[in-house]
Amino acid sequence: MQIYNSLTRKKEEFKPLREGKAGIYACGPTVYNYFHIGNARPFITFDVLRRQLEREGYEVTFVQNFTDIDDKMIRRANEEGITVAELAERFIGEYYKDAKALGIRPATVHPKATEHIPEIIDLISRLIANGHAYATPSGDVYYRVSAFPGYGKLSGQRTEDRETGASERLDVETDKESPEDFTLWKGQKPGEPAWDSPWGKGRPGWHIECSAMSMKYLGETFDIHCGGKDLLFPHHENEIAQSEGATGKPYVRYWMHNGFINVDNQKMSKSLNNFFTVRDISREFDLEAVRLFMLSAHYRSPINFSREQIEAANASLNRLYTARDHLRFCAANGEDRPLNEQEAAFIKRIAEYEKRFDAAMDDDLNTADALGAIFELVKDSNISIGEKSSKAVAEAALKSLTAVCGVLGFLTKGNEELPEEIARMVREREEARKNKDWKKSDELRDAIRAEGYILEDTKQGQKVRKDV
Repeated sequence: MQIYNSLTRKKEEFKPLREGKAGIYACGPTVYNYFHIGNARPFITFDVLRRQLEREGYEVTFVQNFTDIDDKMIRRANEEGITVAELAERFIGEYYKDAKALGIRPATVHPKATEHIPEIIDLISRLIANGHAYATPSGDVYYRVSAFPGYGKLSGQRTEDRETGASERLDVETDKESPEDFTLWKGQKPGEPAWDSPWGKGRPGWHIECSAMSMKYLGETFDIHCGGKDLLFPHHENEIAQSEGATGKPYVRYWMHNGFINVDNQKMSKSLNNFFTVRDISREFDLEAVRLFMLSAHYRSPINFSREQIEAANASLNRLYTARDHLRFCAANGEDRPLNEQEAAFIKRIAEYEKRFDAAMDDDLNTADALGAIFELVKDSNISIGEKSSKAVAEAALKSLTAVCGVLGFLTKGNEELPEEIARMVREREEARKNKDWKKSDELRDAIRAEGYILEDTKQGQKVRKDV
């Protein structure tokens, strides 16, 4: 697999530290609200990266954190009159609901910042001991940027360009050695949660949390760190400085960053009233269609979110489900015989479609071209396979379609067995249709749909799947 490495600014062949194993750290959400559509893009993109590496035989350790302590969380918890821990627990639960609806698999490990305070304190202590950090009389600890000559190597931005990180207080303190130094530990302010430390009660800064958690689960040097382009500076730049400042070793070998999302060709912003959470969108759109929309462009390219784009993605998704259901029906009802010459040729074409799919995915996760290969397979299957085809050719096409769509996280609905009551009504309706009892047929159709199942009458017979 070729990966565009943000650190070197070029595509490189992925060569893991340990043969057959891949370690990935993906920046997760700050759990003070439902996550928004911009957050969804990296969550989906790097879920697909994990799936493709697994398809290629890697054993993947995928770590995605929860930031469960920061300024925004403290403010919202105070507004609601609850603890920060209660707020975090609520929105971690909501994250899992929305992530599942988007087809995002749980990480191997979902570490929380508040459960790794000892590791964070240890890392800060190492930085102070080697001169890369310093404590102040106010109980704050800062990273000494001037002690790390490589600062800026990821983003290309120099220290004079540095902006305050999203979860840091504005730089109004007077006890910094230099304005570009960033916070590792924040001394406790009235009403804030705090933990004991060698520098007094306080809480960690945002950047140090990810360094401590990633290195705990993946080692001091690991394979891939990924996230949105907005995190490249200062968050990921600061992670490199503090991690390598502590260990003296390279921190991450491949950095991956996805492009931004615009909404109706405008930057997403609450002031423009175009700021949507995934939960908002789920009330109007099938989130599997949102996932397909996200993967229809290369992950590093900007993408424009609009109603028309989601409707187009939904039409494409329906094509996939129709093709799958057609192949399922043919596999169940086709002729039980050896392949004929045309079917044998189709089987060879299946291998070519899969080869094209993998080539696209190995070209820096080019999901747009991978989708093109899938729809070529669908088109060929629709033409080549019908009710007179052999079971074997339909089964082969179904297996291939399911496999490649599975890498992208599609065709997740209708995989469960039909409940016996629904299966009974389907059989009764088939009998009613044979007997031309159209009244009973219509009644059974309506009853099946009322139970939440999509029923289609085709030339090959009835097709039924759960409407999820």
